[in-house]
Amino acid sequence: MNQRTLAALFKKLGAGDPAGWARSQLEEDIPQLARFLFLRQAWRAIVSEGDSTWISNAITRAESEPDEPYSGVGHALRSLRARGATDEELTDLVRGMQAELLFQFCYLLEDPGDVEPEVADVVWSLVQVDDDGNVLSTVNGLHESVLETDPTGREMRPRKSSS
Repeated sequence: MNQRTLAALFKKLGAGDPAGWARSQLEEDIPQLARFLFLRQAWRAIVSEGDSTWISNAITRAESEPDEPYSGVGHALRSLRARGATDEELTDLVRGMQAELLFQFCYLLEDPGDVEPEVADVVWSLVQVDDDGNVLSTVNGLHESVLETDPTGREMRPRKSSS
């Protein structure tokens, strides 16, 4: 695939700097398409900044099933709302924590951290495979691109104050 075609694909997928991603893949031999696509899909699992329906949904689930797994989230959200927390504040809090977890998870893929000597040789990796499961490339450095793939384009910086 040539650079123009690859850049067009990155643009279609929503990359902030499609030419840069394409150039890096072709000139540095980094599987940027796999990196970008993984991070784009991971961001889709993070609370969206413009949608607070998840708050009411969590509260409703907790009220109907108060002792189920994750019901504590709904109970806490109800309590925080009752104390005056806005949906925007709750969304910013949860979204920030989820994005930080994504960063830590991506970092963990390359560095398991301090582990016991008996398991120091256990390593893992995210890899791109073909349809038959054959490894095409290792997808490294994901943590380096978490912020630049923030769908808001602000790299998890605070929203501009609406006041």
